[in-house]
Amino acid sequence: MVYGKLCTENVDPIEKKPLFHVMPGSTSYSIAKVRCNFHCHHCQNYAISQVELDAPIRGAELPPQEIVQRARDNNYRSISYTYTEPTIFYEFAYDTARLAQKAGLSNVFVTNGYISKEALAMIAPYLDAANIDLKGFSEGFYRDIVHARLSEVLDSIIEYRKQGIWIEFTTVIIPRLNDSDAELQGIASFIVTNLGADTPWHVTQFYPTYKLTDRPRTPVDTLRKARDIGLAAGLSYVYEGNVPGEGGENTRPC
Repeated sequence: MVYGKLCTENVDPIEKKPLFHVMPGSTSYSIAKVRCNFHCHHCQNYAISQVELDAPIRGAELPPQEIVQRARDNNYRSISYTYTEPTIFYEFAYDTARLAQKAGLSNVFVTNGYISKEALAMIAPYLDAANIDLKGFSEGFYRDIVHARLSEVLDSIIEYRKQGIWIEFTTVIIPRLNDSDAELQGIASFIVTNLGADTPWHVTQFYPTYKLTDRPRTPVDTLRKARDIGLAAGLSYVYEGNVPGEGGENTRPC
């Protein structure tokens, strides 16, 4: 339904994905289609991700060949499938990624991590990196706030690692919803145990949006606490996001 119809396109620094350990300093041609398979109450891109199923699909008609040509003409190093959920436009992403690889470009997913083994195995040879939004670490949070299942996301994350795709994680920390010590320790321990100590974790400040405008912005002290928890669990790289000047985004081993 959305094949070839871009709802948005942009040129981003790769660090905005955020990916800090992949092609640092490079730019990525970022594209998206409407809709998502999650319904997060705090989605910052809800205007394009939460479009009703019966709404008309609008967007610029761009075939995979044109996407790749634009990236090459402008000397971008990668194409990012982002802003909504790339598995929603999987067929288009797959066709584009194959052509991009042949043209010497890298491919990046910015994803909620919800994908079948078969679909991931099919695109894995063309996928260089993914930032996976690990939104919390309780089934209750995923059920009530995300409308998905944590266990299935964790299973998919393991598959990403088995396929040899570079992974970085992002967690938007929401006051009184996923900011408990136990939940943050659960995420950090899961990453260390299943992905390795050198896997980056981005702990990011929440801003009131969409259906969670009643929640305050994440206190900086909470982000510092999350970073400390990640380091104590054994992670080498824990970054504080959405808080410029904090000094928590240095790409040095901690």
